[in-house]
Amino acid sequence: MADAPATQPVPTVETFNELGIGKFPGFVGLRFVHSAAGSVHAELDVEAHHHAPNGFLHAAAVIALADTACGYGVRTCLPVGATGFTTIELKSNFLATVLDGTIWAEATLVHGGRRTQVWDCTVRAGTAADGGTGKVLALFRCTQMVLW
Repeated sequence: MADAPATQPVPTVETFNELGIGKFPGFVGLRFVHSAAGSVHAELDVEAHHHAPNGFLHAAAVIALADTACGYGVRTCLPVGATGFTTIELKSNFLATVLDGTIWAEATLVHGGRRTQVWDCTVRAGTAADGGTGKVLALFRCTQMVLW
């Protein structure tokens, strides 16, 4: 089995939040509350503009939170010399919904290779500070291609 590749420094939560200003993550209101090698937590305050026309939380809002958490997670273990990454596959199972409050994503690295990374993410009701006590809203998995 090959050794894990050496990685670039882990960006801080502040760096992640600054990256989103003026971009999609900032536009939808995502904020990062935890950053460590192979682990990212992000939150989103659910507002009316995150709802679908049927009045429920739009699936795309949940996907935005999960995919962004995983994508930023790639930055926590990006191999030295890599220039970036892109999502090449994603899947989500929706289990519940909320109409208001806060939702949070816990993204964790499953596989960290030189060419691809696989990330799992659980999206829950509540905040990261709750420590996972909120109901599970979605289970998400994605594959990220490392760019050189």
